[in-house]
Amino acid sequence: MSSRYNPVRALLLFVGGLLARAGLAERERIARATDLSWPRIVTGLARMSKSTADVAMVGLAIGPTAIAGVGFASPFWGLAFALGGGVAGGTIGMVSQRFGADAREELGLTVTTSAAVVLAITLPVTAAYWLYPGFLVELVGSGDAAVGYGERYLKVVSIGVPFAALNLVGSRTLVGADDAYAPMLVRGGGAVVNVVFNATLIFGLGMGVVGAAVGTVVANVLVTAAFAVGLARGGLPGVEFPVQIPLSRPFLDASLARDLASMGTPLVGTNLARTGAQFPRLFIVGLFGPTVVSAYVVALRVRMLLDTPNWGLSLASSSLVGQALGEDDEREATEWARTVLRLGIGVYVLVAAALTPFSRQISRLFVDDPAVIGLVTVFVAVACASVVFRGVDGGATGPLRASGDTRWPLYSQLAGMYLFALPVAYVGVLVPRIGLFALYASLLVETAVPAAITYYRFDSGTWRVVSRAYRPDAALDD
Repeated sequence: MSSRYNPVRALLLFVGGLLARAGLAERERIARATDLSWPRIVTGLARMSKSTADVAMVGLAIGPTAIAGVGFASPFWGLAFALGGGVAGGTIGMVSQRFGADAREELGLTVTTSAAVVLAITLPVTAAYWLYPGFLVELVGSGDAAVGYGERYLKVVSIGVPFAALNLVGSRTLVGADDAYAPMLVRGGGAVVNVVFNATLIFGLGMGVVGAAVGTVVANVLVTAAFAVGLARGGLPGVEFPVQIPLSRPFLDASLARDLASMGTPLVGTNLARTGAQFPRLFIVGLFGPTVVSAYVVALRVRMLLDTPNWGLSLASSSLVGQALGEDDEREATEWARTVLRLGIGVYVLVAAALTPFSRQISRLFVDDPAVIGLVTVFVAVACASVVFRGVDGGATGPLRASGDTRWPLYSQLAGMYLFALPVAYVGVLVPRIGLFALYASLLVETAVPAAITYYRFDSGTWRVVSRAYRPDAALDD
């Protein structure tokens, strides 16, 4: 896809143009943020479309019970992204600052240290999933058939957990070095391979949920191999990487590992707060029966697909803000943060407004039972509305991640999920006559509360002060 002509880039420039005419952003900043954002958004669309297609294929091939089973197993798979994404979130902040300061040796050590940490964290998770898939799925699932589907899916997909986490480190490294195009090609290509494998295994060979899991594992292994070769060689055939990681020792640095732990631990906690809440929430939703679970799972997948602008915009903000902070230019960092935040909010409002009226048509892509379509339609419409708040949250989290001020995104997720979303959902169990309405409300507060808290922290400006402890000169002084 050309970097000049594509619908994602056109949408970003359209919204950015409206902001520029309103005096809320500079066109030059919009153009640079767009160029860095759109490849990541395309990557997100490809990968989330793959994930959504998995659910659709399983639903059409087997039925709503299989969707529920995959839904029960999905939070466990999501832990790979929670753990890997948290470490990678620290990586992008450190890489972008060192890239901005041209500290290439520290940059390489940051990447190899991040990879080692990710493996140390995820390999025990893989072992647990492989050895005890049935026990784990039964903790959150209900219904023998649905739990059985979830158990088979989780056992196979466990093999891909460390590879999925390593992919995030590789991708964030390149984005932090001002290149989102190469990760788009690598991870987007992996998503295409995944869809092809899944279609063949699910429909062609009749492997059902196991086929979906096998396709996911194969695609993640291939993507990890591509990142490893590309970073070691400085690129792949036809694709140049902005950084090359030397294969000579050392591969670990204690000082950088401490900074990575300090920045990454709150982000891991943030991701775990969001992913971990899926377990009790699915348990609560499971009390309403497999039909409601399947509708809920579809709504979550649709919302994740609509949330793909944050794949580019939030990370672009981290990269641009981090580079400015690496050059000790706090005013420039603030301008980048505000520009990308406003761009993101505009994009999310436009996307939600455009797709909400088509909620019923979207629902038909997952289920064909007339008795279920109505329920799925309402859940999808609520998911479309709730995703607008993710635009605020992602835009505010980007500069916090770049600066190292990563505790407040954790606080926001804990508050949104555990103080609001879960209690509201459980009210639906205690008061059956408002059961479904409580589930709809939980989807809304889950995104609205974190957005309010994270924006408050961003608007305070404290993140600029926090960043001074993580800049390259500070690391060298240690």
